[in-house]
Amino acid sequence: MDFEDPVRFEDVVASRRSIRGYKPDQVSKELLSEIVEIAKRAPSSMNTQPWNFHVLTGEPLERIREGNTELMLAGANVDREIALNHGYEGVHRDRQIEIAVQLFEAMGIERHDKERRQDWVMRGFRQFDAPVSIVVTIDAELANDTIGHFDCGAATYGLVLAATAKGLGCVINGQGIMQSSVVREHARIPEDEVIMTCVAMGWPDDSFVANDVVSRRAANEDTVSFVGFDD
Repeated sequence: MDFEDPVRFEDVVASRRSIRGYKPDQVSKELLSEIVEIAKRAPSSMNTQPWNFHVLTGEPLERIREGNTELMLAGANVDREIALNHGYEGVHRDRQIEIAVQLFEAMGIERHDKERRQDWVMRGFRQFDAPVSIVVTIDAELANDTIGHFDCGAATYGLVLAATAKGLGCVINGQGIMQSSVVREHARIPEDEVIMTCVAMGWPDDSFVANDVVSRRAANEDTVSFVGFDD
């Protein structure tokens, strides 16, 4: 393969951040189409390609933000279309707390500052005010197929990496679809699809300090097993 402007894969992976602050500038439909085209090259079991991408901006996205936020503020039950865990424990909870601490420290949000902590949660429900949201769905006939979920995850990571390579920022944002019935209505998602997650996307705001936070990863010795190699 010949590439006019080769980019090392590891550089794209290393430069990726979860972006939570965006410029208001719009992203062109053409660029977003390119990103989705790249993401669709993700592997899938038996080439089933169980994913769909609903790319939203403008008024429909604003209506989703408003509906999602209003219902969550009113104390409505979470309305997601896939099974969720109900609280992490052990090392997974430790990692969840660690990234929250990193973000709050970067933003200067104190433990006792309930107002700013609440505002941070609301930003998540608003999909961090990103100009674009890509809602990822799975074909309903595969909704209970774990391999299909795995495949959608691969395609979603493809979206994130493709966006990063194009200079955009994004964050996989389950908070943005807490009220999936609202998303379904305004994104006009067909009944034969199930909402999995969404990706907030746009041009990163370099002045938003939380965008510089790099989450830490567990060491190889904690997560990787090598078998059959000569030591």
